[in-house]
Amino acid sequence: MKKVIFLDRDGVINKDPGGWTEHNYVTGWEYFLFLPGSKEAIKKLTLAGYDVVVISNQAGVARGYYTAEKLAEINACMAEEIARSGGRIKSAYYCVHRPDENCGCRKPDTGLFKKAERELGVKARGNFFVGDTETDIEAGKKMGMKTVLVLSGKAKKEEAECWNIKPDYIFNGLNETVDFILSKGD
Repeated sequence: MKKVIFLDRDGVINKDPGGWTEHNYVTGWEYFLFLPGSKEAIKKLTLAGYDVVVISNQAGVARGYYTAEKLAEINACMAEEIARSGGRIKSAYYCVHRPDENCGCRKPDTGLFKKAERELGVKARGNFFVGDTETDIEAGKKMGMKTVLVLSGKAKKEEAECWNIKPDYIFNGLNETVDFILSKGD
């Protein structure tokens, strides 16, 4: 069975845009800032034989802050930069709906994970999902995944201690998370 790891994007791979960009979204490549160590972490996963799959809510599209084409362009630039660093993003899935649209693909719902399973022939259950919010952890748990909260994005450790659904692990960032996962041999 192919090894796979699922990652949220903003706050895990790149600096969360909240509070410093217009509309609090990555609306263009110039606002996509890789977090320290994230490209190296994805390279380590790639070299260890993992397929890296991105699952991310991007409601800025439905809100009209940027287009689906702009999102695809940002994603392509991200994948290209990671590839230049020796890593590989197997695939990326984005929910472009607003929370009030009640779609089945917006985390904490699991539609994007199920779509990735179908399209890529992988299983989410038992694999890792790395995110930076409560909705990430909730979505991962619904899919039977091992969840990791990274503190490089929105959530703080103190907040997570109050959540009804708790992460399995908490690390400072993606690089630390990947070192842990690879040391376990999962």
